[in-house]
Amino acid sequence: MKKASKPTSEIAKEILENDNREREAIAILLDKYIGKDDRLLVQKTIMGNIEAYIGSVTLEWLDSHVRFASQLPLFRQKFDIETDNIIRDAETIDEIQQRPLDWSRQAPLTLYLATRKSHKFPAVLAVVSPSWVDNPKAEEWNKNGKANKSATDFLPLDSEGKVGLLDLRLEVAVFALDGQHRLMGIQGLMELIKTGKLSRYNKQKKPIGKAITIDDLTKINHIELPEIQKLAYEQIGIEFIPAVVKGETRAEARRRVRSIFAHVNLTAVKLSKGQLALLNEDNGFAIVARKIALYHPILKEEDGRNPRINWDSATVAAKSTVLTTLQALQEMSERYLKPHYPYWKPSDRGLIPMRPEEEELEEGVKEFMAFWDYLANLPSYSRLENGAETPELRRFSFEIKPGEGHVLFRPVGQIAFAEALGILIYKKGFSLKEVFQKLNKYDVDGGLSGIEFPDSIWYGVLYDFNRKRMSVASRDLAMRLFIYVLGGVSEKMERGEICRELAEARRVGEDRAVDFQGKFVEFRKVGLPEILS
Repeated sequence: MKKASKPTSEIAKEILENDNREREAIAILLDKYIGKDDRLLVQKTIMGNIEAYIGSVTLEWLDSHVRFASQLPLFRQKFDIETDNIIRDAETIDEIQQRPLDWSRQAPLTLYLATRKSHKFPAVLAVVSPSWVDNPKAEEWNKNGKANKSATDFLPLDSEGKVGLLDLRLEVAVFALDGQHRLMGIQGLMELIKTGKLSRYNKQKKPIGKAITIDDLTKINHIELPEIQKLAYEQIGIEFIPAVVKGETRAEARRRVRSIFAHVNLTAVKLSKGQLALLNEDNGFAIVARKIALYHPILKEEDGRNPRINWDSATVAAKSTVLTTLQALQEMSERYLKPHYPYWKPSDRGLIPMRPEEEELEEGVKEFMAFWDYLANLPSYSRLENGAETPELRRFSFEIKPGEGHVLFRPVGQIAFAEALGILIYKKGFSLKEVFQKLNKYDVDGGLSGIEFPDSIWYGVLYDFNRKRMSVASRDLAMRLFIYVLGGVSEKMERGEICRELAEARRVGEDRAVDFQGKFVEFRKVGLPEILS
């Protein structure tokens, strides 16, 4: 008699039950093996003949188990097998010791973790170095000084040897090869959790200023201690490489690890300030600048005309047709809007700013858009919409293709101008309308052009007449000159200070300067330009 086959539903149920049992068995097995801090579940990788093991650990584990690379004996010591002494020579000075840790970065990194809900650190690259690595007479080294085994003790859990456990017992030291400042920030976090305060340091780790306390974070960021304590159990990615690979001598191992260190630093190209502004989603000024660059008619990209924004570089080349750079635009945004939104910029240098509320960002975009609306209607800027190109307005009169030397076609001039208007509008009560009424006539009369000539107030200030090129050294003075000519300086003492600095900028000798007629005169006779009416 033929045996009746099981219904499809029963077969499916059995498969599902088997899957569940297998998962439960795997879970029990993993709990058995990875329930301790000294064994980590990792995946083995090989790239460029270098074996590595990728896993994750808690921030607390990283703080208690990982040291700085400069402490790695493999870098700091060479051994004489006969005398068991350290040989000191030029080779013991390695790349890591030439790149000292910057302890001034600890507080900003720690506060980033403590105060930002959406924080994220990239994975740390670490070197695993068991105690035998630093003992030339250990049995793990053969008579030729080569390692009999790798410095990593890996127990595979699968048939292909790709997933398994990395043994990191007490006699195994771990050193951060890439991510030392991340480690520093995490150490600061654990200090904050354990002691309730975070010390501030300069680059050389000398204490400076008042320590940051939990109470400070509660008042400013509304964060309580329990929230910060939870951060200790968050996890970060970590990649382990062996300090020594089987068959290597100690010298070969040192060269390999040093080479990896150099490679990760050489290939980690820093983003330019322009690229950072393009990607920044926290800095309100950067967000506003990006919106203006993308949507304002005079700046946005349009078919049939050359780009108006240099998105990457901080400078504008002589032949470039761009009007400004994204980096300059961000500085203009910050300097113009900062008097209105001072809290958009962190109180402590190096801290990552908190993203403003959307309504406030929209308001900031509206304010800066209005600034650019007026600027775009300035007579010289209006010429761009009538076919003129920026080089003919930006270049100096003595260049191969002579230009008009206009101060507002140079990023440094644009930044000084934006800062001046921010002060006039938000601190001194001026309106954009009255400011630009004065500027329109001034522009037509050539007051913003020909900065390479002595009759220009920017001569010697933004234009270096000795080197015949732009200068950023006196940008602050240029900003105050804009305020002065627009009628924003009322105090006699402040006028005197501007007059003195302007004469100094035009200095040509011990006690002589160039006046507005191009003559060499005494300092006190340089004077000030007329205030615009």
